[in-house]
Amino acid sequence: MTGTDDEHYFSADPSVPFERIPVSTTVWDLDLSLVSGSGVFAKGRLDIGTSVLFKETEPPALKPGARVLDLGCGYGVIGLALGLAEPEAYVTGVDVNERAVLLANENAAKLGLGDRYRAAVPAEIDPAVTYDEIWSNPPIRIGKQALHELLLTWLPRLAPGGRAVMVVGKNLGGDSLQRWLGEQGYPTERIGSAKGFRVLETRRA
Repeated sequence: MTGTDDEHYFSADPSVPFERIPVSTTVWDLDLSLVSGSGVFAKGRLDIGTSVLFKETEPPALKPGARVLDLGCGYGVIGLALGLAEPEAYVTGVDVNERAVLLANENAAKLGLGDRYRAAVPAEIDPAVTYDEIWSNPPIRIGKQALHELLLTWLPRLAPGGRAVMVVGKNLGGDSLQRWLGEQGYPTERIGSAKGFRVLETRRA
């Protein structure tokens, strides 16, 4: 996680001036033309971890009407790719960064996904809703305790038999996180590894 204002990306209201910055990328054979912004994680680029996540996975085979959560959505790239790849799925993006939420929803409208994609801050998400899948490049740098609290808040919202797919840097604790998730009752396997990142698949029994 590099960049002059990445330190602001997990702030609710970044203090840096707001500048929209275009991002064009191809993931899962989908050409995405998005807008990122200052004060939001990975402004102006697709970060390496998210790139590894896409390269080491394929779009999930979801049932019609499936609900997917993009945890720590940033400007929306993971959830928007899922929405485009799965035309009958409903995607929710969640992020504490209000600027990221704004950009993700703008990008969804631009891609014609406004009826199936919604980004929001955590307090706006219905706690009773469950998800068939959770996809995430989680904010590791918030610290181990905060990360554990984050995951134990959202993983219980997986529907029975649901799964989470996450990308975590090896040097940022990817292997220890895999073990910890298993200890919490969420069996986790490594399904990919590249460029110093682990792609983990967590199941809800």
